[in-house]
Amino acid sequence: MFRIGFDVGGTNIAAGLLNESLDIVQRRNVPFSNGKGGEYIASVLAQLVRDLTGAQCIGAKELECIGVAVPGSIDRRGEFVIDAYNLQFHNVPLRSQLQVYFPEVPVFLANDANAAALAELHKGAFAGCKTAVLMTLGTGVGGGIILNGKMFNGGNGNGVELGHSILSHNGELCSCGVHGCVEAYCTASWFVRQGRKAVVEYKNSMIYTSARGSMDNVTAKLVVDCAKEGDHIALDIFDRYVDALGSAVTSMVNILDPEVIALGGGVSLAGDFLFEPLRENVRKKVFFPAFGRIVPAQTGNDAGVIGAAMLKVNAE
Repeated sequence: MFRIGFDVGGTNIAAGLLNESLDIVQRRNVPFSNGKGGEYIASVLAQLVRDLTGAQCIGAKELECIGVAVPGSIDRRGEFVIDAYNLQFHNVPLRSQLQVYFPEVPVFLANDANAAALAELHKGAFAGCKTAVLMTLGTGVGGGIILNGKMFNGGNGNGVELGHSILSHNGELCSCGVHGCVEAYCTASWFVRQGRKAVVEYKNSMIYTSARGSMDNVTAKLVVDCAKEGDHIALDIFDRYVDALGSAVTSMVNILDPEVIALGGGVSLAGDFLFEPLRENVRKKVFFPAFGRIVPAQTGNDAGVIGAAMLKVNAE
């Protein structure tokens, strides 16, 4: 039997057909225009199902399930996308809209960060774990929790928002409108903001030279690369980032005592330059003398697709 997983983003849909070993044997990646509603996206997904199964020369009867991961909140029954602002979705019955096309194949919905955590459980850093935490460090901070070997969707079914736990009382303004969230301090966007300040204030910095004086050229990768090369201003920015992220990770460890915390997203690509000081920072702050591993996530850009394809297993 095969499974299909979809990772629906704001402007792009990634799709994969997975075999029983969870290898993606067929994949598609297509752009689409958001704001057209659930029925439109359901029709796009249905065509992708036909494309994937046709390329593999199989029929719908050989599909165990279809899973869809979206960047938004899902109702506790898994029927509606309550809010997905990047898709302009509000109370959209996406599961039933897609189910119409394939009445004999079970369809499942999940938040994309939860799906990514599920992918790490079945084919990544959480293999064999009962309790684990995934944090994705990109434009925002997302993530998911594995409890008792299953994706945890919150006690009331509202999901989990790791990026919106409070890190600093009356701290920086977060995109959600609250001050001091983890997302205000632990994103790639934070690096960009700090790098742009350095361009304005410190014209003798490597960041300034690399950006050629233009704030628009500053990226998180540029700041990290300058820190790796020893620029003292970039190193100060990086050290402050590690300290903030270390506090966020420490809170996860103290609350859940997970076997593994995995970090994904663009910032995690800094590798050992990030992970070695982060582990040391957490070691100094954490309550427990022994705690779980802090490692890179393994499923990368396929996380949403793999996790979506495994939603049926999680529901069993």
